[in-house]
Amino acid sequence: MAAQPEDIDVDDVREPVWSPSVRALPIPGIRKMVNMAAEMDDVIHLSIGQPDFPVPEHILEAHIQALREGKTGYTMDAGLPQMLEAVAEYYSHRYDRPLEPENVLITTGATEAMYLAIAATAAPGRQFLVPDPTFPLYAPLIRMNGAEVKAIPTRAEHGHQLDPQEVIDNIGMRTFGIILNSPSNPTGTVYPKETVEAIVQEAAYRGVYVFSDEVYDHLLLDEMEYPSVLRCTSDLDHVMAVSSLSKTFSMAGLRIGWLISSQGAIKKLQRFHIFTTTVANTPAQWAGVAALRGGMECVDEMLEAYRARRDRIVELVSKTPFMTSYRPQGAFYIFPSLPPNTDATNVATRMLKETGVCVVPGDAFGDSCPNSLRISYAASMDDIERAFERIVPWMEKQDF
Repeated sequence: MAAQPEDIDVDDVREPVWSPSVRALPIPGIRKMVNMAAEMDDVIHLSIGQPDFPVPEHILEAHIQALREGKTGYTMDAGLPQMLEAVAEYYSHRYDRPLEPENVLITTGATEAMYLAIAATAAPGRQFLVPDPTFPLYAPLIRMNGAEVKAIPTRAEHGHQLDPQEVIDNIGMRTFGIILNSPSNPTGTVYPKETVEAIVQEAAYRGVYVFSDEVYDHLLLDEMEYPSVLRCTSDLDHVMAVSSLSKTFSMAGLRIGWLISSQGAIKKLQRFHIFTTTVANTPAQWAGVAALRGGMECVDEMLEAYRARRDRIVELVSKTPFMTSYRPQGAFYIFPSLPPNTDATNVATRMLKETGVCVVPGDAFGDSCPNSLRISYAASMDDIERAFERIVPWMEKQDF
C-alpha cells in the first residue's frame, strides 16, 4: 500500500537529512488510533494486539533468577545456547522433523526476525507477493529495501482465506518471495494445510522464498493441527519461519523471537543480526527456556479465555447494525466489514471520539478492505461487553 499524504510526517519531507526510504515510511494506522486515544479519557481499547494476561509465574521466576544470578552479559551471536537448543527441540517435537540449534537465530522479538529476513533479501528488481489485508510491517520493509510489493487480496466472504492457486498464478519471473501470516493479523484467519503445502511446494519448485510469520502459531481457537511451513516442506532451503514468545506466553515486552531456516541462511542472517541488535535480551532468553520447557498448561488457560471471547465477540458483531463478519479460527482479532464504499477510517475516528471505543480501520492493513475494522479481543470480557454497549447504540444511529 503506497503511503498517503496524511501518513507522512511533514518534518521528514522538509528535512533532507533523512534517506528517501526512511522519509517514505508511513505512520502505522494502528499507532495513529492509539495516539489519538491517548489524549482522551475513559477509552476502551479493542485496538491493541497485546495479551492482557500476566507472564506465567514459572517464566517470571526464571527471568528474576537470571537477573539475580548476574546472567546479564552478552550471549553468543545466534543466541543463548540453551535457548537455541530449546527452540530446536521444541519445534522438532511439535512438527516431527529434525531441527538443530544451527537452524535457529534468536532475535529481539519477531519484528527483528522479519526485518532481518526481508532486509537481507529484498533488492531492486525483486518482487514479493503479500496477502492483503495483512500486518503493516512487511510491505514497508520490502519497499524500503528497493523491492516491489504485489498484493494478493483476500475476501471477507471467504473468511479472508488465501487462495493458493491465485498465489501460484501470480508468481512471475521477478517474484523472489511470498509472505505468509497465519493465523493472520488482522483477520484471525488460519490457512489450512492444503493451502500452505501448495504454496510452499510450488515456491520451492520455482526457486521462490517463503517468509512465514507464525507468531500466533499457538493461538488456535478451533481443534486443528497447526500447518506451519516447517511441517509442509521437505527442506528449509527456501523457507524462513518466524515466531516469538510474545503472544503465546504473554511476553510481548520481553522481546524474544526467533527465525528458523537452513543453516546456511542462519549463518548469513547471524552476521546481519550482529549489526542490528547484536544479541537479544539475555535474562529474557533464560525466561524463554523456562517457557518452552515448562509445559503448556498456562497457554491452555489463556486459549480457553480467548475462545470464550471469540465466541462472544462473534455474537456481538452479528447483533451490531451494519457489521458483517465471519468466525476467526486463530489469534485474537476479528475483521468485520461495513457496507461497501464506507470509509472505515472515518467511522473508527468518529466512533473513538463519540463513544470512547478504539478500534483500527482496515486501510491500516492494505488497500483491499477500506470498509473494514480490526477489533482485538486481547482484552477482558468485561471490556468487550462494555465496548459493545457503546458501539451498538452508536451504530444504530448511523446512516451508511
